[in-house]
Amino acid sequence: MEDLSHSPVRGRRGAGEPRAPVAVKMDNRSAWPPPPRRTHPMPSDSPTGQAIPAPAGTLSDTAKASNADRATSAAEGTGAAKATNIVWHHSTVSRAARQHQRGHRSAILWFTGLSGAGKSTLANAVNSALFEQGLACYVLDGDNVRHGLCKDLGFSDADREENIRRIGEVAKLFVDAGVVALTAFVSPFKADRDRVRALVEPGDFIEIHCAADLDICERRDTKGLYARARAGEIKDFTGISSPYEAPDNPELRIDTGSHGLDSCVTRVLAHLEGAGIIPQAD
Repeated sequence: MEDLSHSPVRGRRGAGEPRAPVAVKMDNRSAWPPPPRRTHPMPSDSPTGQAIPAPAGTLSDTAKASNADRATSAAEGTGAAKATNIVWHHSTVSRAARQHQRGHRSAILWFTGLSGAGKSTLANAVNSALFEQGLACYVLDGDNVRHGLCKDLGFSDADREENIRRIGEVAKLFVDAGVVALTAFVSPFKADRDRVRALVEPGDFIEIHCAADLDICERRDTKGLYARARAGEIKDFTGISSPYEAPDNPELRIDTGSHGLDSCVTRVLAHLEGAGIIPQAD
């Protein structure tokens, strides 16, 4: 994950005055640097049909479940409730109270797009900008969650669906906690993204399509995964041998292949202000 810092100089704007570009420090690197090499061979943000090896240690019962068991669960309906005799316990502190204390609304910012489209880079840059304003925010990154919460999942269609289901439920908890949750996942299937949207109230799910062209994404790929996928060495690679279902009507569609990072961050912040999720910048 790139270490993105944000130090904008921002003053209150007059009525109708456009937002000034947001400056995101990149340590003298290009606006959209290629993703750094990772220690794990198969990043979750470029699904390949192969699982990331789990860290050494004893796996939980869930982690020991076979692919056949997960496939059966998917066929019966992913996320189907198995627990019985349970009742939802309502918190004594409401979401509204938390939002009032924090001074802004909570929401899910769902960054989706091909591997190499800049989802993690943009999500972290927006996160830095929100943090600089003193807002409560957190990034859920595709690779990071597979080190723990989803380390028992591979990249089959059923596992991808379960991966997004889990992240959606976690993001929903962040919303209830009054936090802006930024998620960076390929999330190639429209139905999976729509299920997450249905978990929260209207206006709480902001779908952001990082719409860089495939050729741009391939040029950014320092690991050569796209080339290996085209050579048939990697199966079920999104954009090559596995489909990516682009959003039909996302809240934001940003061409992260042709626009600079600062410009993209500015667009996201402007949308959040216009939707009343965050206050107007000082």
